[in-house]
Amino acid sequence: MHPLYALFLGIVQGITEFLPISSSGHLALLEHYLKVPGAGLGFDILLHVGTLAALLAYFNRDWLDMAGALLKPSRYNRPERALLFYIVVGTIPGALAGVFLEKQAETLFRAPARIAILMGGVGLLLILAERIARHHRTMDRLMFMDALLIGLSQALAIMPGVSRSGITMTCALFLGFNRRSAAHFSFLLSTPIIAGAGVHHIPKWLKAPPEGLSVLAATVGFLGALISSYLAIRFLMRFLQRHTFIPFAVYRLLVAALVLFLAYRYPAW
Repeated sequence: MHPLYALFLGIVQGITEFLPISSSGHLALLEHYLKVPGAGLGFDILLHVGTLAALLAYFNRDWLDMAGALLKPSRYNRPERALLFYIVVGTIPGALAGVFLEKQAETLFRAPARIAILMGGVGLLLILAERIARHHRTMDRLMFMDALLIGLSQALAIMPGVSRSGITMTCALFLGFNRRSAAHFSFLLSTPIIAGAGVHHIPKWLKAPPEGLSVLAATVGFLGALISSYLAIRFLMRFLQRHTFIPFAVYRLLVAALVLFLAYRYPAW
């Protein structure tokens, strides 16, 4: 693999993983229309480790506070322990879906038209959430049922085009959370899922190590994913201070419309 190609894949993965526009959908469409070959399991794991490192770096204070509350529980750190519990609750549905349904979902929803329908559908839901939700709740008002519902929505992200961040942020908005809190919990909730996916696939990687992947290509791909992920997270958290999710929803609808047009006009492509 050429280092520039590795860097390209890392940047695409990093940006689309955390903006609510679907990383798996974009990569599947790139593979189909631009004949961009898949990177292979080993390189995919490497890119996900890069995005995981970006999450841990940006939200390090949250994870350190939760770890401290777990190791030294007291009445002063109950909110941190509660947040960790809610992350565990929200992670379970997505983890079960990933273990038992990921392969079927990837097969059934891999066609460009189906990806476009899912991408556009979540875009419409995001617009609806922006229009009707109250946006008044903050992270400290998170409850068990909120975590469970957001976790159930995360399970839908195994289908390319849905977007883990997109569907969880949309669900959080419907539950009344403000935009930054919706994004904040979505990012925290994605951390164990991304880590778990890497651990789940490592045995397969060890059985069949990636071929043709140089140290240089692996390094630039990893750094591309890490840096672009960190910048994407930072951008979105700052963007949501004064703006809505509408631009991302509109982008999803435009991509969906383009793909459906291509599927109808050039069905053999």
